[in-house]
Amino acid sequence: MSEDNLIYNSSEWKTLSFTYVEYPKDDAFGKFMAILALAPLWIGSAFSGVILRCRDLHTIFFFIGILLNEVLNMTLKYMIREPRPAVRNNYYVEFGMPSSHSQFMLFFTTYTILFLLKRLHHNSPLEKIVRGLVIAFCCIITALVCYGRVYLLYHTVSQVFVGACIGASFGFIWFLFVHVILTPFVFPRIVSWKISELLLIRDTSLIPNILFFEYTATRQECRARSRKNMKMQ
Repeated sequence: MSEDNLIYNSSEWKTLSFTYVEYPKDDAFGKFMAILALAPLWIGSAFSGVILRCRDLHTIFFFIGILLNEVLNMTLKYMIREPRPAVRNNYYVEFGMPSSHSQFMLFFTTYTILFLLKRLHHNSPLEKIVRGLVIAFCCIITALVCYGRVYLLYHTVSQVFVGACIGASFGFIWFLFVHVILTPFVFPRIVSWKISELLLIRDTSLIPNILFFEYTATRQECRARSRKNMKMQ
Protein backbone atom coordinates (compact mmCIF):
# COMPACT_ATOMS: atom_id res chain seq x y z
CA MET A 1 0.00 0.00 0.00
CA SER A 2 1.38 3.42 -0.97
CA GLU A 3 1.88 6.36 1.37
CA ASP A 4 -1.20 8.04 -0.11
CA ASN A 5 -3.29 4.99 0.69
CA LEU A 6 -2.42 5.36 4.38
CA ILE A 7 -3.81 8.92 4.46
CA TYR A 8 -7.36 7.73 3.84
CA ASN A 9 -9.34 6.62 6.90
CA SER A 10 -13.01 5.82 6.30
CA SER A 11 -13.95 6.83 9.85
CA GLU A 12 -12.77 10.39 9.15
CA TRP A 13 -14.76 10.82 5.93
CA LYS A 14 -18.45 11.51 5.36
CA THR A 15 -20.67 10.59 2.41
CA LEU A 16 -22.60 13.37 0.66
CA SER A 17 -26.34 12.80 1.03
CA PHE A 18 -27.93 10.62 -1.69
CA THR A 19 -24.53 10.02 -3.30
CA TYR A 20 -21.37 7.95 -2.84
CA VAL A 21 -19.11 11.02 -2.95
CA GLU A 22 -17.01 11.24 0.21
CA TYR A 23 -15.34 14.25 1.82
CA PRO A 24 -13.46 14.82 5.11
CA LYS A 25 -15.72 15.41 8.11
CA ASP A 26 -16.02 19.04 9.23
CA ASP A 27 -14.32 20.21 6.03
CA ALA A 28 -16.54 22.81 4.34
CA PHE A 29 -14.22 23.15 1.35
CA GLY A 30 -14.12 19.36 0.97
CA LYS A 31 -17.91 19.27 0.99
CA PHE A 32 -17.97 21.98 -1.68
CA MET A 33 -15.56 19.90 -3.78
CA ALA A 34 -17.82 16.86 -3.29
CA ILE A 35 -20.83 18.83 -4.50
CA LEU A 36 -18.92 20.00 -7.57
CA ALA A 37 -18.00 16.37 -8.28
CA LEU A 38 -21.66 15.90 -9.23
CA ALA A 39 -21.26 18.30 -12.18
CA PRO A 40 -21.20 15.48 -14.80
CA LEU A 41 -24.49 14.21 -13.39
CA TRP A 42 -26.05 17.67 -13.62
CA ILE A 43 -24.81 18.11 -17.17
CA GLY A 44 -26.11 14.70 -18.25
CA SER A 45 -29.52 15.45 -16.74
CA ALA A 46 -29.61 18.85 -18.45
CA PHE A 47 -28.85 17.24 -21.80
CA SER A 48 -31.86 14.94 -21.43
CA GLY A 49 -34.15 17.92 -20.98
CA VAL A 50 -32.56 19.96 -23.78
CA ILE A 51 -32.76 17.06 -26.25
CA LEU A 52 -36.43 16.42 -25.45
CA ARG A 53 -37.18 20.13 -25.78
CA CYS A 54 -35.14 21.07 -28.86
CA ARG A 55 -34.83 17.77 -30.83
CA ASP A 56 -31.76 19.32 -32.47
CA LEU A 57 -29.25 17.03 -34.20
CA HIS A 58 -26.22 19.00 -33.04
CA THR A 59 -27.31 18.68 -29.41
CA ILE A 60 -28.01 14.99 -29.87
CA PHE A 61 -24.57 14.35 -31.34
CA PHE A 62 -22.94 16.46 -28.64
CA PHE A 63 -24.48 14.05 -26.14
CA ILE A 64 -23.42 11.05 -28.22
CA GLY A 65 -19.87 12.41 -28.03
CA ILE A 66 -20.14 12.56 -24.24
CA LEU A 67 -21.23 8.91 -24.16
CA LEU A 68 -18.36 7.87 -26.44
CA ASN A 69 -15.97 9.83 -24.24
CA GLU A 70 -17.16 7.80 -21.23
CA VAL A 71 -16.70 4.54 -23.14
CA LEU A 72 -13.18 5.62 -24.05
CA ASN A 73 -12.43 6.42 -20.41
CA MET A 74 -13.65 3.05 -19.13
CA THR A 75 -11.69 1.24 -21.84
CA LEU A 76 -8.49 3.07 -20.93
CA LYS A 77 -9.06 2.43 -17.22
CA TYR A 78 -9.19 -1.33 -17.73
CA MET A 79 -6.27 -1.29 -20.15
CA ILE A 80 -3.95 0.76 -17.92
CA ARG A 81 -5.26 -0.62 -14.60
CA GLU A 82 -3.55 2.00 -12.44
CA PRO A 83 -5.06 2.06 -8.91
CA ARG A 84 -6.50 5.11 -7.21
CA PRO A 85 -4.36 6.90 -4.62
CA ALA A 86 -6.62 5.82 -1.74
CA VAL A 87 -8.43 2.53 -1.14
CA ARG A 88 -12.11 3.35 -0.60
CA ASN A 89 -15.35 1.44 -0.14
CA ASN A 90 -16.58 -0.67 -3.06
CA TYR A 91 -18.52 2.22 -4.59
CA TYR A 92 -16.03 3.04 -7.32
CA VAL A 93 -14.09 1.32 -10.03
CA GLU A 94 -10.73 0.50 -8.46
CA PHE A 95 -8.75 1.93 -11.37
CA GLY A 96 -8.09 5.65 -11.62
CA MET A 97 -6.09 6.29 -14.80
CA PRO A 98 -7.36 8.40 -16.47
CA SER A 99 -9.72 10.42 -14.28
CA SER A 100 -13.25 10.15 -15.67
CA HIS A 101 -14.35 13.45 -14.10
CA SER A 102 -11.50 15.46 -15.60
CA GLN A 103 -11.93 13.75 -18.97
CA PHE A 104 -15.68 14.43 -18.92
CA MET A 105 -15.33 18.08 -17.93
CA LEU A 106 -12.57 18.86 -20.43
CA PHE A 107 -14.53 17.20 -23.24
CA PHE A 108 -17.63 19.20 -22.33
CA THR A 109 -15.79 22.50 -21.91
CA THR A 110 -13.71 22.12 -25.08
CA TYR A 111 -16.74 21.25 -27.20
CA THR A 112 -18.82 24.04 -25.63
CA ILE A 113 -16.16 26.69 -26.28
CA LEU A 114 -15.75 25.61 -29.90
CA PHE A 115 -19.54 25.55 -30.33
CA LEU A 116 -19.93 29.05 -28.90
CA LEU A 117 -17.12 30.51 -31.00
CA LYS A 118 -18.18 28.79 -34.23
CA ARG A 119 -21.96 28.73 -34.06
CA LEU A 120 -22.98 31.81 -32.07
CA HIS A 121 -21.40 34.47 -34.24
CA HIS A 122 -23.85 37.33 -33.87
CA ASN A 123 -21.50 40.06 -32.73
CA SER A 124 -23.79 42.18 -30.58
CA PRO A 125 -22.13 43.52 -27.41
CA LEU A 126 -24.56 41.63 -25.17
CA GLU A 127 -23.90 38.32 -26.92
CA LYS A 128 -20.14 38.81 -26.61
CA ILE A 129 -20.52 39.39 -22.88
CA VAL A 130 -22.78 36.36 -22.40
CA ARG A 131 -20.48 34.18 -24.49
CA GLY A 132 -17.46 35.29 -22.45
CA LEU A 133 -19.27 34.65 -19.16
CA VAL A 134 -20.34 31.16 -20.23
CA ILE A 135 -16.80 30.27 -21.33
CA ALA A 136 -15.35 31.62 -18.07
CA PHE A 137 -17.93 29.72 -16.01
CA CYS A 138 -17.19 26.44 -17.80
CA CYS A 139 -13.43 26.88 -17.34
CA ILE A 140 -13.75 27.71 -13.63
CA ILE A 141 -16.07 24.78 -12.87
CA THR A 142 -13.83 22.42 -14.85
CA ALA A 143 -10.72 23.56 -12.97
CA LEU A 144 -12.46 23.17 -9.60
CA VAL A 145 -13.76 19.69 -10.44
CA CYS A 146 -10.29 18.57 -11.53
CA TYR A 147 -8.70 20.00 -8.39
CA GLY A 148 -11.38 18.36 -6.25
CA ARG A 149 -10.54 14.90 -7.56
CA VAL A 150 -7.02 15.28 -6.17
CA TYR A 151 -8.13 17.04 -2.99
CA LEU A 152 -10.60 14.25 -2.15
CA LEU A 153 -8.01 11.54 -2.91
CA TYR A 154 -9.96 10.03 -5.78
CA HIS A 155 -7.12 10.55 -8.26
CA THR A 156 -3.47 11.50 -8.47
CA VAL A 157 -2.32 14.63 -10.26
CA SER A 158 -1.10 12.54 -13.20
CA GLN A 159 -4.45 10.75 -13.49
CA VAL A 160 -6.29 14.07 -13.60
CA PHE A 161 -3.79 15.56 -16.06
CA VAL A 162 -4.02 12.60 -18.45
CA GLY A 163 -7.81 12.59 -18.22
CA ALA A 164 -7.92 16.30 -18.96
CA CYS A 165 -5.64 15.94 -22.01
CA ILE A 166 -7.68 13.04 -23.40
CA GLY A 167 -10.98 14.83 -22.80
CA ALA A 168 -9.82 18.06 -24.45
CA SER A 169 -8.33 16.18 -27.41
CA PHE A 170 -11.40 14.03 -27.96
CA GLY A 171 -13.68 17.06 -27.56
CA PHE A 172 -11.73 18.88 -30.28
CA ILE A 173 -11.73 15.85 -32.60
CA TRP A 174 -15.43 15.15 -32.05
CA PHE A 175 -16.36 18.78 -32.74
CA LEU A 176 -14.41 18.72 -36.01
CA PHE A 177 -16.07 15.44 -36.99
CA VAL A 178 -19.54 16.83 -36.28
CA HIS A 179 -18.90 20.23 -37.85
CA VAL A 180 -16.89 19.20 -40.92
CA ILE A 181 -18.44 15.84 -41.83
CA LEU A 182 -21.80 15.28 -40.12
CA THR A 183 -23.25 18.78 -40.38
CA PRO A 184 -22.93 19.28 -44.17
CA PHE A 185 -23.21 15.67 -45.38
CA VAL A 186 -25.14 13.59 -42.84
CA PHE A 187 -27.54 15.89 -40.98
CA PRO A 188 -29.53 16.88 -44.13
CA ARG A 189 -30.15 13.19 -44.83
CA ILE A 190 -31.17 12.40 -41.27
CA VAL A 191 -33.79 15.17 -41.14
CA SER A 192 -35.30 13.87 -44.39
CA TRP A 193 -36.08 10.48 -42.83
CA LYS A 194 -39.68 9.72 -41.97
CA ILE A 195 -38.73 8.79 -38.41
CA SER A 196 -37.12 12.22 -37.98
CA GLU A 197 -40.34 13.91 -39.05
CA LEU A 198 -42.29 11.70 -36.66
CA LEU A 199 -39.98 12.55 -33.74
CA LEU A 200 -39.68 16.23 -34.77
CA ILE A 201 -35.91 15.93 -35.21
CA ARG A 202 -34.49 19.09 -36.75
CA ASP A 203 -31.19 20.54 -37.93
CA THR A 204 -30.52 24.12 -36.85
CA SER A 205 -26.89 24.22 -38.00
CA LEU A 206 -27.46 27.14 -40.39
CA ILE A 207 -29.10 29.31 -37.73
CA PRO A 208 -26.43 31.28 -35.84
CA ASN A 209 -28.54 31.96 -32.73
CA ILE A 210 -31.41 29.55 -32.25
CA LEU A 211 -32.76 31.36 -29.16
CA PHE A 212 -33.03 34.67 -31.01
CA PHE A 213 -34.53 32.91 -34.05
CA GLU A 214 -37.18 31.14 -31.97
CA TYR A 215 -37.98 34.38 -30.16
CA THR A 216 -38.51 36.39 -33.37
CA ALA A 217 -40.40 33.55 -35.08
CA THR A 218 -42.73 33.15 -32.09
CA ARG A 219 -43.32 36.89 -31.85
CA GLN A 220 -44.17 37.15 -35.56
CA GLU A 221 -46.51 34.16 -35.37
CA CYS A 222 -48.30 35.60 -32.33
CA ARG A 223 -48.77 38.93 -34.09
CA ALA A 224 -50.09 37.22 -37.22
CA ARG A 225 -52.57 35.14 -35.22
CA SER A 226 -53.63 38.20 -33.23
CA ARG A 227 -54.41 40.16 -36.42
CA LYS A 228 -56.28 37.14 -37.82
CA ASN A 229 -58.43 36.89 -34.67
CA MET A 230 -59.22 40.61 -34.78
CA LYS A 231 -60.41 40.31 -38.40
CA MET A 232 -62.62 37.34 -37.52
CA GLN A 233 -64.26 39.35 -34.78
